Formats: sequence, structure tokens, C-alpha cells
Amino acid sequence: MNTLIIAFILIAWLILGYKIYGSFIEKKVVQPDKSCVTPAHELKDGVDYCPAKKTLLFGHHFSSIAGAGPILGPLLGVLYFGWLGALVWVAIGSIFLGAVHDYTSLMISVQNKGKSLAEISQNTLGFRTKIIFSVFVWMALALVIAVFAVVAAQTLVSQPQIVIPTFGLIFIAMIFGWLIYKKNINIVAGTLISLAALFFLIYLGSLVPIALPAQILGLSSQKFWFFILIIYSIFASSLPVWFLLQPRDYISTWILFIGLGLGYIGLIVAHPSFNAPAFVSFNSKGGPFWPMLFVIIACGAISGFHCLVAGGTTAKQLPDETCGKLIGYGGMVTEAALAGLVIFIAASAMIWDPSGLESQFGFQYFMNTLGNPILAFATGYGKLISSLPALTLTIGTFFGMVMLNAFVLTTLDTGTRIGRFITTELLGTKVPLLQNRWIASLFILVFAAVLGGTEGYKAIWPVFGASNQLVAALALVVVSSYLVGIKRPKKYTVYPALFMLVTTLGALIYQSYNFFKSKSILLGCVSVILIFLASIIVFEARAILFSRQK
Repeated sequence: MNTLIIAFILIAWLILGYKIYGSFIEKKVVQPDKSCVTPAHELKDGVDYCPAKKTLLFGHHFSSIAGAGPILGPLLGVLYFGWLGALVWVAIGSIFLGAVHDYTSLMISVQNKGKSLAEISQNTLGFRTKIIFSVFVWMALALVIAVFAVVAAQTLVSQPQIVIPTFGLIFIAMIFGWLIYKKNINIVAGTLISLAALFFLIYLGSLVPIALPAQILGLSSQKFWFFILIIYSIFASSLPVWFLLQPRDYISTWILFIGLGLGYIGLIVAHPSFNAPAFVSFNSKGGPFWPMLFVIIACGAISGFHCLVAGGTTAKQLPDETCGKLIGYGGMVTEAALAGLVIFIAASAMIWDPSGLESQFGFQYFMNTLGNPILAFATGYGKLISSLPALTLTIGTFFGMVMLNAFVLTTLDTGTRIGRFITTELLGTKVPLLQNRWIASLFILVFAAVLGGTEGYKAIWPVFGASNQLVAALALVVVSSYLVGIKRPKKYTVYPALFMLVTTLGALIYQSYNFFKSKSILLGCVSVILIFLASIIVFEARAILFSRQK
């Protein structure tokens, strides 16, 4: 079967979903009011609360929610279950679950002075729910920061050509932010200049790779880059959002837009056939089709991390309520297009070799002990766009690495800032020192540095997929309870909430059984604790979830 036909169907579905169902949710559930003063204006402080230009805010939001998730998850989904199930889940999940989750999370935060969903949950579900939700989210963010810093450090070591563009982009972004907000330069002109400078740095990086010696200051090169990124995160999470975070994410988004465009043009030119099976098995190495497919593929369909971004940084920058649909709903739909491209690459451009012996960059390569999923994706991407004029496999692979690494860092930046917000909300009143943004950032980064520096994250990372989806389920519970309070229809969020709760709890039960069976006591205990905490929140929300009110 030709991938081009399926790709056309997917893109048409996503566009119609945004136009029809997105507009329906906007009118029926969200009901935005352009005259309402958003927190960005009401609480403007020039640091976190700052009304953003719509295009820049879309770039920040999209690049923050994207990260590596919509790439790694679909790769594993195709490997374990086949391309058809993965693609259907991305198409259905993004429109009816993920985009609704992101959009409503954003707007509820906007209507509550930019507070996080954890903070809002206190008014709708009680103080105990707030504490459980906040602690759970804080731990998940610390884990994300640690893992993404490790992944980015590994990429800087394995591909020294991207060191110059990776760090050079930071300075380009700061200059761009200053020119846009302080000198009122035209956005189009600023964007073109910034992209030209970035592509020059990419070219320079290919000529002058920065390969570090094996040991620096007693640290391995990977550990050195890891701690450099942790230090960078302190500044990225504490400096004014318009000065670094927002413009860096915006410019990074253009890298992905170009990458997406080249990828889909590559499908049009090469129109490769699927060489991976449409269906693999109901019970594969990744576990049973349900619930594991819906946990393995999160970003691209629905992801709990998105509600943290929406209610963390984006809500504090939204210029007016009518922009919410484009940024919240539209950002998720755009991510689904990326996840779809990854599925097409995995199922056609990458080598399907069950033995994993045909090529070290084959589809099974990243499942081996020496596997590198980032390199595997970049190679598959390079192979696809090498069908275009003047583009070679080497150039395509390099660009794929740059594209992915840029988004890993944007998630690292945003995750740290959100962690700072949660720290202040949770402990700031009792520990006034944590109301200082620099100290609050350092507080969560120290914990993340210990997890990443000691590789302690490896002990609990296997349960992150389920815990991330549990955050999405709980966010939809909070949204539903809020909608009941303001007398708006809840069924459009309750049904997704119930599906995600049942699916995530099913995944945690399945995983805990296997963890205890394989004597992974720590992971088994963590899974049981997550089940217990989720059960408490469901118990608190039972009247809302199971009532007959529409």
C-alpha cells in the first residue's frame, strides 16, 4: 500500500477535525470572550506573565509539547503493534482526546489567573487532591528534566556537529526577543534573519564539530554536557519569558515546520510503500494491544505533559481568550501531523528486519542494547528526504538530529519553568525563600541533577509512560469538575477522562504484575503507589464522573 494516500487522508482528517470538532468544543464548552482580560495582561510582571504575540506563543507552546515524545512513541508503537493501530490511535486520540485535553486545560488556567490545574483542583476536588496532584506532577517533572538533559547530552556527544547550532540558537533567540519586544522589529523580518543565522550556524557546525575529550574536570564528556544543560536550565526558567524561552521555542518551531514540510514532500516525491506490517500482534513484546498501545504512544494522541505546559507557561502569555483554540487545540493537531510522519517513516523508510541484523540503522536497531532511537529516526528521515533535489542521506540525517535535539531542549526549558511554578505553589507559602524564582528553579534542578547524574532515573523511567497518561486522565477529571461548577457540558471531557483512567490503571496493573514477577520490587511498588493515588482522586471526583449531568 502506498503511504502517500494514507498521509493525504490523515492530513485531511486533522484539518477537518480542527475546523469542525475544534470549533464545536470552542463554542459549546470553552465559550471564549475576547473582552475578558487574560492573566497575561492582568498580572503582567515582564517575567512569567507577559502577553505574547500570537505566532510566537504558538511556537513556544508547540515546541514545548512536542519534544521527543511524538517521535519515540510512534516508533515503538509501529514496532510492537504495526502501523495501522498506531495511526488510528493518533488520528482519533488527537482530535477527540488530546486536543480537547490541551485546549480546555489552557482555558481553565486562563480563567483562573494562570494557576496550574493542580492548584485549581483544590477548589473543585479538595485540598487532598491538590497535594497529591502537585506532588505527583512535581516528581514527574523532575524525572522529565533529568531524562531530557541526559538525552540532549548524549546527542551532543554522538553528534558534535550540532553543538554550535544548539548553543548558538540561545543567543540568536535572545537577540530576536529583544528586537521584537523592545525595538518593535517586524516579526517576518526578524524570523527570516534569525533563521538565516541559525542555518549559518548549522553549516558552521558541520565544518567545525565540537568533540570534547573523554574526561573533563573529572567528568565524562556526556556528564559534562549534562551539567552544562542543568546550569543553562536555571537561566532558561528564571529569565523573562519574552527574552529567551519564548523566542527560542518559536525559532525551534520553524526548524520543525521545515522538517515536517520536507518530510511530507518526501512522501509525495518518493511515495514509498509500507514495508512494515499493518498489524503485528495483540500481545507483543511491548505488552497487550490494550492498554499498552495507548500508553506507549502518548504525544501525538494525548499526553499529560501538555496540560502542564498549557496551564503552566502558555496560560500566562495568552493575549486574549479567542487565541486559545489555535494554540491549544491547533498545537495538538500539529503534533499529530508530526507523529503521523514518524509512523510513515517507521513503516516505509526504515528497514523492517525482525532479526535486527540487516542494518544497524534498521527499524529494530534502537531496541538493541547499543540502539539509539534518535539516530535511527534521523537516518530514516534522511533516507526519506534524500529523494528530494540537492539533499543527500548525510544532510537529511544531520538535519533530523538538529530538529530533534532542538525540541528536546525546548521541553527541558519549559519543564524546568513549570517545575518552578509547582514548587512555589506547593511550598512557597510555608518556605518564603521558594517564592524566589531562582531558588525555586534550583530546588527542582538539584533533584533532577541527582537523578540524571547518578543515572537513578533508570530505576523509575519504565513507569513514566503510564504516569504521564495518568496525569492526562487526572487533568481531564479536574477540567470536568470545573465545568460542572460553571454549569457547562462535561461529557466531552468526562468520557475521555474515563477512557484514560481505565486504560492507565490497566497499564499500571499490568506493569506492576510484571515488575513483581521479574523481582523489580522498586518499580512494582511505584506502580502500586500510583494506582493508590489515582484511586483517591477518582474517589474524590466520583460524584462528578458518574453523575448523569451532561
